Amino acid sequence: MTTDEETLYDDELAGDLLGAEADEEADGGLYEHFRVAVDKGQVPVRIDKFLFERMQHSSRNRIQKAADAGFIHVNGSPVKSNYKVRPEDVITLMLDRPKHDNTIEAEDIPLDIVYEDTVLMVINKPAGLVVHPGAGNFHGTLINAVAWHLRDMPAFDPNDPEVGLVHRIDKDTSGLLVVAKTPDAKTALGKQFFNKTTHRSYNALVWGNFTEDEGRIEGNIARDPRDRLRMTVFPPGSETGKHAVTHYRVLERFGYTTLIECILETGRTHQIRAHMKHIGHPLFGDERYGGTEILRGQRSSSYKAFIRNCLACCSRQALHARTLGFVHPVTGEQMNFTSDLPEDLSSLLAKWRGFISGQLKADD
Repeated sequence: MTTDEETLYDDELAGDLLGAEADEEADGGLYEHFRVAVDKGQVPVRIDKFLFERMQHSSRNRIQKAADAGFIHVNGSPVKSNYKVRPEDVITLMLDRPKHDNTIEAEDIPLDIVYEDTVLMVINKPAGLVVHPGAGNFHGTLINAVAWHLRDMPAFDPNDPEVGLVHRIDKDTSGLLVVAKTPDAKTALGKQFFNKTTHRSYNALVWGNFTEDEGRIEGNIARDPRDRLRMTVFPPGSETGKHAVTHYRVLERFGYTTLIECILETGRTHQIRAHMKHIGHPLFGDERYGGTEILRGQRSSSYKAFIRNCLACCSRQALHARTLGFVHPVTGEQMNFTSDLPEDLSSLLAKWRGFISGQLKADD
């Protein structure tokens, strides 16, 4: 059982999509990458719309292009994107190359291990490291590194979903993660995340100043229909998206930006990033959610140069998974961990403190 907090990858249409079947070479040198059998009660609908709702990492435009190229087949024959799906059709995605082998291989990649025992590991992940292989990132991930670290532990199979990552954080988010070495540990930890009995807090630098010192954001999170690589927020109780709640508290104010602590009540994809964008406070440096634009501040060239220097200092969203707490699945002991801010975030905050100090002196 894992939570959804994970980077969204711009994977190819042939990527890891909705229970893709094992490769089967077909006549004409095509390979099967995806198969779905249509329900008996399916009402007629265009095939591009039908597949768009089932291939979460692919846009409707890309599905249409695949159909136009003859890659989408129904009952063994290629169809165009305006084909109307019928009950019990068998739809396959056939491409001219084999599907990528998703087997997780051990790779000698350094790990910052905060804690380890016979059943679990707590790791401090650097920004820029993908946690799990996926389309566009089949190697060089945290789980490849874990496989290497545990290569002499016969009971740990990195390709077994019953062990490994219990939760995930985005590629460009730094901070703490827990990895289960045994199925029992993963089940027990997974239940704690599901039941919201774990404690996780993040530090984030966001654009803008808050009128209150603390607050609560509630809103369903789902994929943005205009940008499939971004999440967006829908009203609580909406039929669209998953229920999500983020609590925040102001730690330090810099006038045009604010350092906050975020505590997750739920763990949705891009939750903090999407919620902060929703209330008008995108994370500083978060390009996907508009955080690399100058959203607050002055029009002077010196201020623009200062912001450019800040973005160069920390070239990713300013988000760090700072604390992690859970009950040990074997001993029952409460385990609490804290991770110091990495150098790029510490330098970024130092720049803002220096900027504010200079502003105060100028006002004297």
